Amino acid sequence: MLKYLSSPFKWFFKLEAASGLVLLISAILALIISNSNLSEMYFGTLEKYIFIGINKYGIKLSVLHWINDALMAVFFFFVTLEIKREFIEGELSNLKQAMLPIVGAIGGMLVPALVYVYINYGDTETLRGWAIPSATDIAFSLGVLSLLGSRVPISLKVFLTALAIIDDLGAIIIIAFFYSGDLNIIYLGLIILAFLALLILNKFNIKKFLPYLLIGIFMWDFTHQSGIHATIAGVLLASTIPHRKKPKEHSMLIKIEHAISPYVAFGIMPLFAFANAGVSLEGLSLSSFASKVPLGILLGLFVGKQFGVFIFSYLSIKFKIAQMPTNANWINFYGVGVLTGIGFTMSLFVGNLAFVENMNYMDGVKIGVLGGSLLSTLFGYFLILFAPRK
Repeated sequence: MLKYLSSPFKWFFKLEAASGLVLLISAILALIISNSNLSEMYFGTLEKYIFIGINKYGIKLSVLHWINDALMAVFFFFVTLEIKREFIEGELSNLKQAMLPIVGAIGGMLVPALVYVYINYGDTETLRGWAIPSATDIAFSLGVLSLLGSRVPISLKVFLTALAIIDDLGAIIIIAFFYSGDLNIIYLGLIILAFLALLILNKFNIKKFLPYLLIGIFMWDFTHQSGIHATIAGVLLASTIPHRKKPKEHSMLIKIEHAISPYVAFGIMPLFAFANAGVSLEGLSLSSFASKVPLGILLGLFVGKQFGVFIFSYLSIKFKIAQMPTNANWINFYGVGVLTGIGFTMSLFVGNLAFVENMNYMDGVKIGVLGGSLLSTLFGYFLILFAPRK
């Protein structure tokens, strides 16, 4: 009986689209609750402070910051494991094979940023959000492709996955260099020492994850205190996890990636979406999208992303720098370019960093991200749905 009842859930969580669907549900719930009688409780809970530690030794952060600084460090840890594996043995390990998503990702990051800068030119405060529309949400975009089934050749799914991974790498670099605060030299030194200790563990091929984890937790605290965003600790930790393959045996990297994947996909990301997608829609009208921040993000995601990815990719194929994905045609290829405009998770995350000192812009960020992602979803989905098959 239990096996019979659990089978639909097992089927659901095996779906490639499952993570994207859970994210969507989380975002919808956040919007409903933040515009209901529960809105005060919703925002009040996110602002409550929680202390974790012993006596005077510990860290006190708001619920929202625990999610965005601590849990998202685990998300970035997972993403970096994925990036490292792809560069060592995956789609990005072969330069010729990797050129198309690399070039496409460059266009998909550059053009949306330029669109945002053009709309916000002259306003130093709002210009801080230039990187918000440059990201692609891999779970949402792949979820939409999965719903299209056999209409999308495997090669395009691989292309989108690789492009989104490179996008994530670009976002990590942007966060590290452009969204750090005043740096504390002492804590920077401690970060370097912790990273060197992790490299030594890697060098001696320590096969237990616990020593890496303990040093990683301390490094997260040092990073949080240093002025660099705490999520970068997850990136540094993941970069030192060994990926030495042996016959019939998975590396530590593969084991950890597989172990934490469901917790990231169905725990951390939906929780982040629920905590960050809530915005009051009271008084929302078309004029709300005319403000510089939401307009720059919406057009960056919906217009900048599709043109940036497609034009850069098209030129790389025409100049024989890269190859057209197998069994793809220009229409469904363009449709995939449109889907890269689904920013959501990473765009909201970058928005929080960009306007950490002026949260008045965050409602505009959420409206722009949700609007641009929704338009990209609908247009990309129906474009591919009605595209002629090759």
